[in-house]
Amino acid sequence: MTAILELRDVTKVYGSGASEVRALVGLDLIVRAGEMVAVMGPSGSGKSTLLTIAGSLEQPSSGEVLIEGVSLTGLPADERARLRRRRIGYVFQDYNLLPGLTASENISLPLELDGMKARKASAVARQVLEEMDLADRAGSFPDELSGGQRQRVAIGRALIGDRRLLLADEPSGALDTKAGEGVLRLLRKACKGGAAAVMATHDAQLAAWADRVVFVRDGVAVDHTSPAAGPESLLIADAEPPR
Repeated sequence: MTAILELRDVTKVYGSGASEVRALVGLDLIVRAGEMVAVMGPSGSGKSTLLTIAGSLEQPSSGEVLIEGVSLTGLPADERARLRRRRIGYVFQDYNLLPGLTASENISLPLELDGMKARKASAVARQVLEEMDLADRAGSFPDELSGGQRQRVAIGRALIGDRRLLLADEPSGALDTKAGEGVLRLLRKACKGGAAAVMATHDAQLAAWADRVVFVRDGVAVDHTSPAAGPESLLIADAEPPR
């Protein structure tokens, strides 16, 4: 499958001398279309830095980042901003919705910033809200929505348009179990549609929804784990003729 995100020998250093902090150290990661990867590790391990660099919000001190084969190295700031608007969606724990805009307006904003006429962008946003069972809350402001509803709006904003890479930083940390699982279902649905997702989380139960788990400690990827094979694999194994 097509590689959506590639991190090649990425290192990120903050400060210098005695105050130097190495947030990421020689990290390699490939995430392909249709794949959800969970990134786990203790606080301060580099999970959030990994996401900001993957989304071009920060540049690595060394190494290379590629989005759908396009290297971000040396890419002008305006082109990086355009790539973020069109190809990358962010889902944050604290939602980051604009309080003065309705649910529909929060979702349609990226399309309008990219030049789409307001009426057409609004129609697309309402379609997204329908898919998320929030059509009746299109005109509601963020403070009129529950935590789960706000997170679904945030995901709708992240998915709108042709977003190929979804980056989620503790997307269910402020939600109850049911609402959190609803968020993960939406991310899985987007991956089935051909997007790639990278989710930073402390929650092992939520990480179990991922296709692969990457463990990060002190800025280093220390392990890559795939979920155990499902029961179908046992049936396939039993069907094989003895050798």
